[in-house]
Amino acid sequence: MVTMRDVAKRAGVSIATVSFVLNDTKPVTPATRERIELAMTELGFRRNMVARALASRRTRIIAMAYPALDHRFGFSAAEFFTSAAEAARQQDYHLVLWPVGNDGGELTELVGQSLVDGVVLMEVQLDDPRIAVLQRTRTPFALIGRTTALEGLTHVDIDFDTTVEDAVGYLHGLGHRRLVLVSGDLADPRFHTYGPYVRSEAAYRRVAAGYGIETIVLECSDSTRAGREAATRLLRDHPETTAVLVLNEYSALGVMSGLNRLGRRIPDEISVLSLMAPDTAALSNPELTIMRTPGPELGRLGTEALIRQLEGATPLPPPHLIPAKLHLGESTAPPP
Repeated sequence: MVTMRDVAKRAGVSIATVSFVLNDTKPVTPATRERIELAMTELGFRRNMVARALASRRTRIIAMAYPALDHRFGFSAAEFFTSAAEAARQQDYHLVLWPVGNDGGELTELVGQSLVDGVVLMEVQLDDPRIAVLQRTRTPFALIGRTTALEGLTHVDIDFDTTVEDAVGYLHGLGHRRLVLVSGDLADPRFHTYGPYVRSEAAYRRVAAGYGIETIVLECSDSTRAGREAATRLLRDHPETTAVLVLNEYSALGVMSGLNRLGRRIPDEISVLSLMAPDTAALSNPELTIMRTPGPELGRLGTEALIRQLEGATPLPPPHLIPAKLHLGESTAPPP
């Protein structure tokens, strides 16, 4: 088995210097670090992560807390995870997924065991109890999302105002004046303070009023079945609608399916635009026009913001809010 003594001999340094590099306990010049890293690679030396953590009192592991029981694991979430994991790897950290609830109970137990150096919170509520847990335990953390009170909180998020403005502006430019928003179900206890739903609906009401468009919002839970049911309600209660915006990625596919089943030709008779979607537009027929969520960017930035805290580096520079971008598919056209 290759030992630190072997690495030190190959790199031409002391065993103590190798230990400093492995455990991050003292600064080492870049040239010396490079020689040691090269020696470890050539000799096939494997770091003992447990010993390193005990020596430095740091695990170099960060957790992404995702309330999997409350939120569906969709393509958007996968984009956040993969980009966050890559950002952590580039900084010599490891990222693990914690599928813990929004109430903060499980999180209290996990952070109390000192398993990780810090936490990235996802699916943030406007008043999120998990934040109090992390503050009380003095656990470094960053948010992908926003609470109502942001003072002192490191965060990145979607710019919902700009996203909705661009989406409505695009449809209005095509000539649509009879729009409907299929929003999230704010009556559901899991989502009544869920930031993306609350902020997107508020932005839509403001933007629609600015264009002089009647504001019609249909609540819909996050499933394709609920999306099909929303399409039925839409055509029954608002048959004059020429364009529909859908907030949830699963609901959007359901709305498309429901309209097709009911004989409405998309986009000849009605246009559909998915407001918050990952790069899955081609899964529908016709291909969805989407506001492409900046999931990869936010996963990377949220992780980088946390690591900057852990390393004592300068905070993440703005912008901290990134809008979704319009990607044209085949589900939107001028109204008939």
